[in-house]
Amino acid sequence: MSKPKIFVIKETLQELKILEKSASSKLISKRMLLMMELKRLEQTGIPKRELARKVGIDHNTAQAWRTKYIKGGIETLLKHGRKGFKPSVFTKQQHDAIEIKLNDPKNGLKGYVELLTWVEKEFNTTFKYGTLIKYTEKNFGSKIKVARKSHVKKDEEAVKTFKKTSDKSVTKP
Repeated sequence: MSKPKIFVIKETLQELKILEKSASSKLISKRMLLMMELKRLEQTGIPKRELARKVGIDHNTAQAWRTKYIKGGIETLLKHGRKGFKPSVFTKQQHDAIEIKLNDPKNGLKGYVELLTWVEKEFNTTFKYGTLIKYTEKNFGSKIKVARKSHVKKDEEAVKTFKKTSDKSVTKP
């Protein structure tokens, strides 16, 4: 078993408790719990595995957070570095145009390659094939290689007439 790392923590236990309670996320809260545990055992030190077990995290995470504090102080521990979601590569205008094109029953699109060609020609920009597929699946519920429900040039009057006459000719048990 390795020797525990001993170092000085500048913040008091009260300051760490206040930071833990006012933490913006559970991640920051766990980091402050780790710091409070380190502060309690500041004189003797504590091995990373025992520290991790007490806080309820992986020992490598405990070591990484401890090293982060030693190198940059409490400010670095309070920043988690997560940025959130990426902005869409498609503008609102492009989104609306794609939606109209996909929902038009007479558009005659044969697949995503044709849609990609249309989008690039229409907006004079380039997009990756996979990006377009994922975007249309997520936003419009499109599926690859799915047959149409009915023919585009179907005569609605003929369908109504067919349904009226076929219903009478069916014998019921």
